[in-house]
Amino acid sequence: MSDIETLAWGYGLVEGPRADAHGNLYFSDVHKGGVYRRGPDGVIEMVVPKRRGVGGIGFHADGGLVISGRNICHVRDGETRVVFAPDAPGLNDLFVDSAGRVICGTMRADPFSMDGPRTPGECWRIDAEGDATELYGDIALTNGIGFSPDGTVLYHSDTTRGVWAHDYDDGEVSGRRLFLHRDVVSPDGLAVDEAGTVWIADVSGSGAARGFAPDGSEVARVEVPARMVTSLCFGGADRRDMYIVTGDNTAEVERGGTIYRTRADVAGCAVATAKV
Repeated sequence: MSDIETLAWGYGLVEGPRADAHGNLYFSDVHKGGVYRRGPDGVIEMVVPKRRGVGGIGFHADGGLVISGRNICHVRDGETRVVFAPDAPGLNDLFVDSAGRVICGTMRADPFSMDGPRTPGECWRIDAEGDATELYGDIALTNGIGFSPDGTVLYHSDTTRGVWAHDYDDGEVSGRRLFLHRDVVSPDGLAVDEAGTVWIADVSGSGAARGFAPDGSEVARVEVPARMVTSLCFGGADRRDMYIVTGDNTAEVERGGTIYRTRADVAGCAVATAKV
């Protein structure tokens, strides 16, 4: 892993990073609102104004972005099409499976309050506009979602409990088990590399993105100056650019939410485009 560089700062809670092969990085600011694009020249522009609570971003096969928030919608050329609107206050991270279906999680309790009992949410598979199937429930605080390199294991961060793993077969899940316990890591966003390492953004205050092998052992770590490491993704032409985003900056507090980049030893898994 190479040295880490600071790309941008001055945000509130940065979330949902998604990078393409051309050096563009898309990300959201949950608190201040908006979805942004940082181009390979370093210029940042807002591509979806105002929208708050965006925890997940994906690319659509027809162009534009699929984003979360109060619903799941497809935004292209300034036009918004709602794809899925459950009876929940909001949705957080999302991911796209190899068939172009969107996997997302609902939030039914305040994500910023860890006190007292929580109303659990669910994980949904969206097959088409208005066509969604609940895969499983009992997700206390939904966060990062991703797949093993062969697509047969679905990982899902549940910040108050740990990271769940499920067998995944053509959109169906089984064999739910706890891959990582909350005592090991406080998981937010996640991304998986081609070696099967599950990279977790740790919001426990450890100041790191941490890599775990499929057997649950920690095999790598990237330290960043932040207590709230919120998410990460891979990008670039070889998918070895690792972007890590945060909700604070402990080295220069006034910078707030910050975006970092480093070079990974192993490429991240290719991310499919949505077809919903």
